[in-house]
Amino acid sequence: MTRLERLGAEHAEALLAFERENRAYFARSIPDRGDTYFTEFAARHEALLAEQEAGLCHFHVVMDQDGRLIGRVNLVDVEDGSAELGYRIGERAAGRGVATAVVGDMRRLAAAEYGLSALTAITTLDNPASRTVLAHNGFETVGSISIDGRPGLRYRRRLDQVLT
Repeated sequence: MTRLERLGAEHAEALLAFERENRAYFARSIPDRGDTYFTEFAARHEALLAEQEAGLCHFHVVMDQDGRLIGRVNLVDVEDGSAELGYRIGERAAGRGVATAVVGDMRRLAAAEYGLSALTAITTLDNPASRTVLAHNGFETVGSISIDGRPGLRYRRRLDQVLT
């Protein structure tokens, strides 16, 4: 069983360890964050918390049943009842339905707690796992995009639909 926790200062160390541990794994399917992300992590973490406090974004970590950080799910660019969904699940938890479950949890949280009426998401064409997660959560393809030079798709999910 997993649970979402709203990102806090207390997650900084575990989040940095998670990102380091999974850097090569993530880079296989999404653009790498770059070395600066890691060297300036503390300042970036504080900036994210400030954005969250201002209501511009909602950041969450995914914890497993043993209290280990195994992923993150974020809502960014919150505006006019909509936000962009982003998520990453670590390699150790991949392929077990965790991403599908936590994206579903985030959909419900976005509507019930944050008052959002729609979510958008993007992924590259060469990331079939992410495309499957979005499809299982009722996201519809709404266009093509380029993500760091890689072909991708843009998705949208209205949250006033039945939330299952």
